[in-house]
Amino acid sequence: MTMTKAGLPPMEVPVLYEDNHILVVVKPVNMPSQQDESNDPDLLSVLKEDLKVRYQKPGNVYLGLVHRLDRPVGGVMVFAKTSKAASRLADAVRTRKLDKTYLAVVHGTPKPTAGRLVHYLLKDSSTNTVSSVPKAKAGAKEAILDYKVIGPSELLSLVEIHLLTGRSHQIRVQMSTEGHPLYGDQRYGHGRNRPGQQIALWSSSLSFEHPVKREWMTFSCSPPTVYPWTEWREELELK
Repeated sequence: MTMTKAGLPPMEVPVLYEDNHILVVVKPVNMPSQQDESNDPDLLSVLKEDLKVRYQKPGNVYLGLVHRLDRPVGGVMVFAKTSKAASRLADAVRTRKLDKTYLAVVHGTPKPTAGRLVHYLLKDSSTNTVSSVPKAKAGAKEAILDYKVIGPSELLSLVEIHLLTGRSHQIRVQMSTEGHPLYGDQRYGHGRNRPGQQIALWSSSLSFEHPVKREWMTFSCSPPTVYPWTEWREELELK
């Protein structure tokens, strides 16, 4: 679906599912999930403008931001079209009943090749950076993820990651802390990545109970057909 925002060129935002209660889309890479200090086109505003135009709605359009993806990260996101749906989906996030699976390309091969990582993360809002700190550190929040290497190679590995918590920059910091920073991550992989490389992190699957119909739903999408994802065409079924 081609969407526009006043004064801006059209952009493609694939819609995976839409009904009266939710909207599931594929977030483009390098697009903010919501408006930030850059004032660049953000996904929430673009989607609201599209709904306003398509349904000829006067005034402001309601669309609830349920979860976020870092600006350089693309993939599946769900938005709430009603306040009831937003409240129930937010509760699913809080109670860890919204299952999020990611794909990442990391430097090296994690050992063991499958397992659980638990760290305590602390965010510095002044620099928008996150670090792994001791559990006793004031303000530290527990971060948990499960990972599985699905495509090892000599220098890089394709890893599937299932988030059990939703901390800021969680995957990027936890993998870097373990010595396996993400390909292209300039912030947490300094010295391992070159300027200009696109971070290889993709929201590949999202599963949750529909906030009104109470049906379990799963939505998936493949990462873009660019390097380094194309190194694992068969595993990712890239064309």
